[in-house]
Formats: sequence, C-alpha cells, structure tokens
Amino acid sequence: MGENNNFIFAVILSLSVLLGWQYFVLEPKYQAQKQAELAAEQAALAAAETPAQSATDIDPLTPQQPAAAANAVPTQASEVLDVASSPRVAIETEQFTGSIALLGARFDDLALARFPISQADGAPPVKVLRPRGAELNWQATLGYRVPQEDATAVPGPTTMWRLVAGDVLRTDSPITLEYKNGDGLVFQRQISVDDKFMFTISDRVVNTRTGPVTLYPFGQITRIGQPASNKIFVLHEGAIGFLGETLEEITYDDMIDDGPRKIPATTGWLGFTDKYWATALIPPADQTIDARFTARAAEQASDEVYRADYLMTGQTIAAGGTLSLDSRFFAGAKVVNVIDAYAEQGIKRFDLLIDWGWFYFLTKPMFRALHLIYQLIGNYGLSILIVTVFIKLLFFPLANRSYETMAKMKKVQPQMMKLREIYKDDKQAQQQELMKLYREEKLNPLAGCLPVLLQIPVFFALYKVLYVTLDMRHEPFYGWITDLAAPDPTSLFNLFGLIPWDPPALLMVGFWPLVMGLTMFVQMQMNPAPPDPIQARLFKYMPIVFTFLLASFPAGLVIYWAWNNFLSILQQGYIMRKNGVEIELLYNLGVKKRADEA
Repeated sequence: MGENNNFIFAVILSLSVLLGWQYFVLEPKYQAQKQAELAAEQAALAAAETPAQSATDIDPLTPQQPAAAANAVPTQASEVLDVASSPRVAIETEQFTGSIALLGARFDDLALARFPISQADGAPPVKVLRPRGAELNWQATLGYRVPQEDATAVPGPTTMWRLVAGDVLRTDSPITLEYKNGDGLVFQRQISVDDKFMFTISDRVVNTRTGPVTLYPFGQITRIGQPASNKIFVLHEGAIGFLGETLEEITYDDMIDDGPRKIPATTGWLGFTDKYWATALIPPADQTIDARFTARAAEQASDEVYRADYLMTGQTIAAGGTLSLDSRFFAGAKVVNVIDAYAEQGIKRFDLLIDWGWFYFLTKPMFRALHLIYQLIGNYGLSILIVTVFIKLLFFPLANRSYETMAKMKKVQPQMMKLREIYKDDKQAQQQELMKLYREEKLNPLAGCLPVLLQIPVFFALYKVLYVTLDMRHEPFYGWITDLAAPDPTSLFNLFGLIPWDPPALLMVGFWPLVMGLTMFVQMQMNPAPPDPIQARLFKYMPIVFTFLLASFPAGLVIYWAWNNFLSILQQGYIMRKNGVEIELLYNLGVKKRADEA
C-alpha cells in the first residue's frame, strides 16, 4: 500500500507541475506573444502609411585607448546621427524590399516580401532589419579601425558614402559605394545580393600615399530589445555563431548576466537568431578574427542593446598597393534548403543556424522525409500521416516482439495473481517465484515498455521539426487547420465556435486534441485494468490530462499523435488476436460482461 501511495503522490505531483506550468507560465506568455504580434502588425501597417521619422542613432564604434585599439571593437557612443534622413539605395528582389543607408553604408531596412507576419488578408511582410528609432531595431555595419595614435580617417558608422555605380540593388544589378578620406586612401564597396538572403560585400582599399597604412576591418550586428517569444527549452533565440570548431549559443538574458564573451577564430560566422529569422556576418575566409558577444542592460528590456561583432587582425597596405576583402551578410528566413545550400557552398556548419538540437540525427532526417513527401503531394499534414506509417513499418519487427511479450504477459496474469496471493506476506519469495515464472515462460516484463520508449524520441523529433522549421509555418492541413505549426484553434468549451466566446488558453481544447485523447483512451482500455483500483482510476483519467496538455501543442504534432495511436490500436489488436489473447476493451467499458460475471 505504501508503494501505491508513493506512486499516486508522484503522479499527482507531476500533473500539478505540468498543469501549473501551462496555466501560470505558458498561458501568460502565449497571451503576451499574441499582444506583441498584434502590436507588431499594427506598427508595420502604420509604418507603411507614414514617412520615416528622424531618430538619434547611438552607434557603438568610438576610439579607445591605444593599447586596446587594435584588438577590440569599441562600445560607446561617438556622436548623434540622423539616420532616417540619410540618402538611401533601394533594395528590390523577389525576396526583399528595403534600403541601405549611405550613412555608414548600413543594412537597417529589410522586409521579407514572401513572408507576411500573419495569415490575415493584407498582412505586411516580416521586417528583419529595422532602423534606429524603430521598435526592435536590428542592423548591421562594416567598417575599419586604425590604432588610436593614427589620425587617418577611415569609414565607420558616421561616414557618408557616395553612390558611384548602380541605382537600385537587385539580384542582377549590384551597387558600388565610394569614400575618399582626403588623405590618400580610396575606399570602394560593391554590394551584391543573390536570389535568396545573402549579401556579398566586396571591399577594395587603394593606398595612394607615399607610405604604408594598417587597417583593422570589423563587422557588427546590433539589436535593441528582445523579440517576443515563449522562451521554451526546445528553441534557442539570441546570439549564435560557429567559430573555429565550436557552436556558440547565448541567450539574451545570459548576454546581460554573464558579460562580454570574446572568442578568437580563423573561420566561422556569427549573428543573432530568432525562431524563423536570422542575421549572420561571415568574415573574409582564412582571416584571424576576434569575435565578441556583448550586451548593455537598461531599465526597460526594450532598450537593452545586444551586439555580435568581429575585428580582423591588421591588414597592411603598402604605398601604391590595394587591399581586397570579400565579406558576406545573411539576413532573412531560415528556410532549411537555403541554409543547407549556403553550408554546402563553403560556410562551415551554417546549417546549425537552425536549431536542430541534440537529436540532430533524428530531427534532420525527420524533416527530410516530411519535405520529400510534401514535394510529391503538396500537403505537410498528409506528409506527417505518411511518415508515421513508414516509422511504424520501420519499427514493426521490434514493436511486434514487444506487443507479443505484452500479450503473453496477459496470458500468465492469472498465475501471477495467484502467486501474489500465495506470497502476499513474503515479498522476497513473491519476487523469486515471479522471476521463475518469467524464465519458464521466456518472458521479459520490461519488453512491453519498448514501444513507448521508441515513440518518445520520435515524438520529440517531430515536435522539434514542427516548432523550429519555417517550412511548417502557415502550412494548412484541411478544414480549420490553416497552420500546422500553431495549436488547433477550435475549442470544445465554445462548441467549436458555435458559442460566441473566446475561452482562456487552458480551455482551448480543439477537435484534434479530443481525437488524440480518445484514441489514447481506447488504446489503454484494450489492456486488462490494473489490479489496484486507484491505479486503474488514474490510468482512466490519464488520457483526459494528456488531452489538455497537448491541446497547446502544434496541431501537426497532435494529428501525428492521434494517427499514431490509431495505428497502434490496429497493430496491438492484430497481435493480441494472433496470440489468442482476448481484447479487454468492451469489458473495461462495461459493454460486455465476462462469463463469470453474467
């Protein structure tokens, strides 16, 4: 009885934690995220209708002491800049609309033309880069440093570049900017963009002086404020970089709490990642850099500043010589095939920009399988159903053996009950006799748990794929499921929309979660009820608890779980019939009575 009490207490405590977490943590965050998305949509609509307002730009690049000038990107403000009134060069591609400010040659205005912020009619596109003064400012700049004692003028965030070639940046039409410092150095910058999300910045510095000059090229991405998100453990959002041979992932909170992090490297990339969008600087190949992640706290979270930057080692240009450097800048959507293509083109481990997690070996193949079938049939929901069938077939021999063990265990259950009754006062003797029975019948009681254990990593891998990959965003199934990456929008508690009332998140239990709970209930009732009545009652209520828990999960995952339960019911029923074990479903439901109960 003591063991039963401990079991019951553990179950109640676990369910209390799960339900409490959903009600007190997830629901407030979900509501906050909905409000943030609504505010972002309204702000984007307002921005489309009104001209840009002047804003002060506090840029991080200022002189430092001579000893530090050659090995650090500075972080204090230098002067006030009016970026909004800066001349700009328009960007027009199939993927982008936006502009580049000639002041600092900065990337600070970029919208993803093919990705609206919501499924509402007329929803504006997602803004990846926003100029200073806009909410959630996100921008990138590249420039040069010189040692403190060197008074040479070099281009930085306060430099006004001149457009000397091109008028609009298009996929087939690069632009060229130029800056002459008036002291023998000519800086030229050609900016081109591919048909996806990658900019190439080709810098050329001509030294017409009579002596050499040493420059320290740098690149920096700056964010002000954190994006609205649920901050759950399955997804990393914040600073990211692959430097040398190490993946660096630092959350926004850790950037504030832990202070600056400096990493020397010769290859790699660094930037910031959101759930679906990211920016990353890729320094010139085979150059030694000091990469750094820093943050500055503020009284309001919306004013906190986060930076990812790199500083190259000194590049000396001889008199009459020329320095040429090619850098790249990614800004856009984390489309899996696009990201993988950049990795294959030489950006080392750029595929890790998408957070596949520890189960990379499961999540990536899972996505590949789903995407392959999607390309054939055009529906990710059907892809989930088909992949589930393949997974069942793949593990069928192992699961079949496990279900056969479970069926045999049901056959010997009367003998087990008899042994427990005979040795009810001698637990050691009871265990010895049970083990003897297992050996005689060639049974392994743990084998029955294997199907469940196999489902856990597959379930998590699919959850990860549905949650982190952009490919599932806004993908419909059928009927009311218009976004497989979002929860089922219906609710039993307003009769699926018949009653004009919006239930709280805890009561948003839609049709598909109910189907999942029902199939789980049927599957559990196919087995004999546990001998302990309290355990039997707990197992009966477990499908209800899971129905509420999974209601807030992506609809695609709930559809998978319901379909997987249905296939398991068919598989388990077949194996039980094959082994001559009676299915207990009708007995447990009270529809049918046993011969000895009649």
